[in-house]
Amino acid sequence: MQKNANHTSYSSLVTIGDSFTEGMSDLLPDGSYRGWADVLAGRMAARTPGFRYANLAVRGKLIGQIVDEQVDVAAAMGADVITLVGGLNDTLRPKVDMGRVRGLLEEAVEKLAPACEQLVLMRSPGRNGPVMERFRPRMEELFACIDDLAARHGAVVVDLYGPPALGDPRMWDVDRLHLTAEGHRRVAEAVWQALGHEPEGDWQSVLPPTAPPGWGTRRLADVRFAKQHLVPWIGRRLTGRSSGDGRPAKRAELLPYEAPRG
Repeated sequence: MQKNANHTSYSSLVTIGDSFTEGMSDLLPDGSYRGWADVLAGRMAARTPGFRYANLAVRGKLIGQIVDEQVDVAAAMGADVITLVGGLNDTLRPKVDMGRVRGLLEEAVEKLAPACEQLVLMRSPGRNGPVMERFRPRMEELFACIDDLAARHGAVVVDLYGPPALGDPRMWDVDRLHLTAEGHRRVAEAVWQALGHEPEGDWQSVLPPTAPPGWGTRRLADVRFAKQHLVPWIGRRLTGRSSGDGRPAKRAELLPYEAPRG
C-alpha cells in the first residue's frame, strides 16, 4: 500500500463516492450510517483543532453521477485531503462501457488532484464468493486504471482488494454488498496509515477461524439474501432506479467535525 511519507497536519477532509463512502452498513442506533470516512474524520479531528469534514457520497451512484454531482463541488471546497472511490457500481451492472468508466475517472482525478494537498484513491474490497467472481475481470480493469491515474497525478492508492482480510464474508453485512462496522473500522485504519500516520492497529489481520455453518444454515441465509436484497437490487438495475435517488449527501458542507450521536 502506498503511503504519504511527507504528510503534514491535515486540517480538512472531503470524501466523495457511493454507499461505500456513505458508510453502509455501519449502522448507528438512530438508523443513520457511520462508516470508514466518519471514523477517519474523527481520528483526524482528535489531533487537529478546528478540523473540517464533508462527505458528499450518496449510495447507488455511478461514476458519471459522481463526476456530475460531486467532483466540482469537492474541488471547490479547497480541502487538504480528498478521497474518491467510485466506478464499482458500474462494474456490477449487467452491461458497462469500461472505456467510458476509465474516461470519467480520469476526468475526476484531473480536477481533484490539483485542488487538494493529497488525493486518495482506493482499490475497493470485494467479498469472497461466486457472485463477485463473475465481476472480477472488470474490477481488476478498474483498479489498473486507478493505479495508472495515481501514478500520473500523485495520488495515494489504498489497496483494500488484495489483502485477504476484507474478503472474509464475516466482514460483510447480510446484503453481501456492504461492509460491517468492523470492516469500515479497518478501512479507516488503512486510509489513516496511507496518509502517513502511525498505525493504531493491524487492519490486514485475518479473523480467527470458526466452524463453517451447516448446509441448512447456508441455504436459509441464501434464500433470505435473495428475497431481501438480491431481488430488489436486480429490480432497480432493470428499471434504472437507484437506492440513492433523491437522497442528499450526508455532510454537504465543509464544516467543523462533530462526532455522530449514538
